[in-house]
Amino acid sequence: MSRPTPPASNRPVPPTRVAGPGRPKDLGKRAAVLEAAKRMFTAHGFDGVSMDQIASEAGVSKLTVYSHFGDKDSLFAEAVRAHCEQGMPTRLFEDGQDAPLRERLTRIGLAFHAMIMTPEAIAGHRILCSPQVAASNMPAVFWEAGPQRVQSSFTALLERRIARGELDIPDPPRAAAQFFTLLKGEPHAQAVFGYCCGQPQESAEEHVAGVVELFLRAYGTDPAHRARRP
Repeated sequence: MSRPTPPASNRPVPPTRVAGPGRPKDLGKRAAVLEAAKRMFTAHGFDGVSMDQIASEAGVSKLTVYSHFGDKDSLFAEAVRAHCEQGMPTRLFEDGQDAPLRERLTRIGLAFHAMIMTPEAIAGHRILCSPQVAASNMPAVFWEAGPQRVQSSFTALLERRIARGELDIPDPPRAAAQFFTLLKGEPHAQAVFGYCCGQPQESAEEHVAGVVELFLRAYGTDPAHRARRP
């Protein structure tokens, strides 16, 4: 004989489940994925690498890679940002130490020159210039994640120095682009082409010092800058 069903008001109410916070992401695994992605994108290009291969190289599951970065485009952009942040950390563009202008420009110039002249950076530049990659959206992703970030930070520094009367620049973003273009110059072009002219090459310090001197002669307000000759 079946037992009578109790009234709804007397039925036991199941305990309410409270949604807890999601599992915290493992920052160590995230860093391993980024390092693996930087190595593999540099060696094989964007299209030559799969998320499975990056996961295997990093020693994690593919699910972990997608959990941290969402998709391959986002991982590529984050790898570029991480590379630039490692070579040119944000503190380089901060004026907390109130360094003299020439010293600040020199430090930024040396860091940029060192970053772009590594074998990995040269290989990455060649890959970005290949017809297959040039026809994709990867150059735009790279530009926004890397060079644009660096130039924006440098533009902000120039604007602070303009406000202090140390520089006279009508178009700071354009001046920032000029500075980094000069820093690349002939040494970077020769490295990308794999060409050695056989002539003695100036040191990084000499190259950067010449660029800073030219920049200050063009935009510096100190008469001493304008009067100096190389």
